[in-house]
Amino acid sequence: MLETKVCILGAGPAGATTALQLAYMGIPCVVVDKAVFPRDKVCGDGLSGKVLTLLSRIDKGIAERLQAYVFKEDSWGVTFVAANRMSMNIPYKPGYQKLPDEPRGFVCKRIHFDNFLVEELKRCPQVQLIEGKAVTKFERLPDGYLLADVSGALQIKTKLVIAANGAHSSFTKEVANIHMEPAHYVAGIRAYYSGIKGLHPDNLIELHFLKNILPGYFWIFPLPNGEANVGIGMLSEIARKRKANLKQLLLDAVEHDEVLKERFKDAILQGNIDGYGLPLGSKKRRLSGDRYMLVGDAGFLIDPFTGEGIGNAMYSARMAAHQAAACIKANDYSAATMLAYDAEVYRVLGPELKMSTRLQKLIRFPWLFNMLMRLSARNKELQELLSCMFHEVDLRKKLAKPQFYLRLLFVRRDTVTR
Repeated sequence: MLETKVCILGAGPAGATTALQLAYMGIPCVVVDKAVFPRDKVCGDGLSGKVLTLLSRIDKGIAERLQAYVFKEDSWGVTFVAANRMSMNIPYKPGYQKLPDEPRGFVCKRIHFDNFLVEELKRCPQVQLIEGKAVTKFERLPDGYLLADVSGALQIKTKLVIAANGAHSSFTKEVANIHMEPAHYVAGIRAYYSGIKGLHPDNLIELHFLKNILPGYFWIFPLPNGEANVGIGMLSEIARKRKANLKQLLLDAVEHDEVLKERFKDAILQGNIDGYGLPLGSKKRRLSGDRYMLVGDAGFLIDPFTGEGIGNAMYSARMAAHQAAACIKANDYSAATMLAYDAEVYRVLGPELKMSTRLQKLIRFPWLFNMLMRLSARNKELQELLSCMFHEVDLRKKLAKPQFYLRLLFVRRDTVTR
């Protein structure tokens, strides 16, 4: 039997980040994952600027190694395409020159990114990584948990459990009693294509708000070597009501859409079209309890508007590591003490999650988005305003309010009158 003060379930971005932060604070831990790395994970593969920021805070060397990583593609902004087919390029920074310190994102297949983080774990002597074992049994003890795999061959006694094992975490369901809710969950599918025409030279990711997919969207995320991650995400509640076949919607878009069919004319599907689920942070939940914390997708923290999960997972992971350190120092792992973790997560990520939830609801009204695109096409100041949306939460608050669009409409009418 292994004994540890902290056991982390899952070695994806959330679990690996938790372990890295603990290691750099000198705290040993055990990390268990059912997979053997490298392994694939169905995902949009988009990494926001939060990733580099977070890794730099843990150790600048990790961030520098990621910047030099050959399996990722830098991306400098987003192309939004409204239902009326008007498009607008919004860089992460107005007038960007692709300098090292400018805000940018990445696109990197999860098979590569997750393996990068696992390799970083293997650099840390404080981390004991166990691969190819799924923890399925959770026995509450007076001083912690006894964890075991289905055979009982693996047994780990721990004072604290940090669940970082994704959207289908059995710990989240059985212990934290959090379950999938269609109104707060997105069904997604992902495919890899090569040879798509018309990708932006600066690898802007594309979000297409097609009429038959709203309030979801169709995406194209450029990858290295001429590939792209292509997919569709739709709120599960809507998908169920419509009995939507997301795979067929994707194929219809690339084969018959008046714009996309030309861009995909010579494109080649690489492998299969796979599905996955995104547990959204559009509902506030209890993320901790007596001797446990939930991080990343296991805590339902995906951005409801952008679908970003990796950045939020890594931020919550670092917070969990700091909370674990405080618990160890005080020898107090009670549910009341763990509330400090919940408070910190919602202090940092809460405003953004709230605003994104409102924006998610607004895109159900295509005319609002269409109007914004029309106005932005002729207004450079508004375009720069939208660029700031990616790193200014206060601006997202404005964009999430219907009054913002009404004021824009009245300004436009006043300009026409004059």
